[in-house]
Amino acid sequence: MHSSLPLRGRTALVTGVSRRRGIGFAVATRLAGLGANIVIHHHRPHDLDLPWGGDDLAAVRSSIRESLVDEARLDDIGADLADASVIPDLVARAAALTGDLDILICNHAKSGDDGSILDMTPERLDAFWDVNARSTLLLTAEFARRFAPATETPRRPGDRIAGDKPYVGPRGHVVWMTSGQIHGPMVGEVAYATSKAALAGITPTVAAELLELGVILNTVDPGPVNTGYLDPETTDRSLDDLDRYLATTPFGRVGRPDDPAELIAWLCSPAGAWMVGQVLTSDGGFSLG
Repeated sequence: MHSSLPLRGRTALVTGVSRRRGIGFAVATRLAGLGANIVIHHHRPHDLDLPWGGDDLAAVRSSIRESLVDEARLDDIGADLADASVIPDLVARAAALTGDLDILICNHAKSGDDGSILDMTPERLDAFWDVNARSTLLLTAEFARRFAPATETPRRPGDRIAGDKPYVGPRGHVVWMTSGQIHGPMVGEVAYATSKAALAGITPTVAAELLELGVILNTVDPGPVNTGYLDPETTDRSLDDLDRYLATTPFGRVGRPDDPAELIAWLCSPAGAWMVGQVLTSDGGFSLG
């Protein structure tokens, strides 16, 4: 494998890629630049409900395609991950691009329409759980089944996973996305923080199980990244005193989508193979303030 193209021949499914300002787009572009085939997932109706709106999907595809190397391929799939029944087909279609699926980046998220603890209802909690936590676990399960050895008898719930260790190197990579709830309160985002906290909390357990199959899982907290929500024309919050606050931070800015994308790409490369089961914060020091 050429060191400058460590992902040549690999195929990656990146969920939540529908806006050029988004982290998912930055991740897909970075993986493409390292040689990977790319399958992007999107659910445009969710974007259209948010203040920053949707993007031109043709432009999204075109921009990622420009980053592909040599004969690498691109495909895109629209699906609402609140519907668990779409997940097996999504993974199967992603694998069908090249016949293999080596990388899963669960970048998708439901945001907006949240509230305080006084605003919580079963419906609101379920909506965030279904998209952010349940679908991530089910996507990972479907991905992992591709690496599990065939067994003579059907698995029973709770049976210990047994692979074929030792492995020369990682057989697959999974990256989940959590949020800042691991560092402090996220006031007014109870349902979102709950769903993301579940992923951070279960990371070691799932990582240990996946490692039996040679698959590496890590979870990334990207910190505050401006994906449009801090632009005056599309913000959903007050920006009063933002510039003054940023001047007190280590780098004088919030994150850009490329910042967490660099970390995620490294985690999926051979250079990051020894990083397993971690919840990593990539926030330029914001959590230290």
